[in-house]
Amino acid sequence: MVVATHKTLEGVKKEFASAFAFHIEGSLLDGDKLPEYLTSGDYELDFKLEASALIQSLSGVITHSAISKASGINQRQIGHYANGRSNPRVMQRERLIFGIRKIAKELMTVE
Repeated sequence: MVVATHKTLEGVKKEFASAFAFHIEGSLLDGDKLPEYLTSGDYELDFKLEASALIQSLSGVITHSAISKASGINQRQIGHYANGRSNPRVMQRERLIFGIRKIAKELMTVE
């Protein structure tokens, strides 16, 4: 198992990549057989945040109110997702991401 923690999302990504590489190295030293794509480094790490982590990673940048308006999800429900009191179903998560991307696109048009 590989575990990494950090205060920021970018920090977690960096720490996890380092921990994963260390895990691969240790596995090889232990004589474990690994697929070529792992030993050659020909892989890409893909991170999928839980709704709470996704919303909290945007804290101070985008308000729950803005996410609610853009996604059509009740602001109170977004608060529940952010605090981990509930997890969105697949369709709700897609709406949440759509709303966040909508806000990002609007911000990109600012000159």
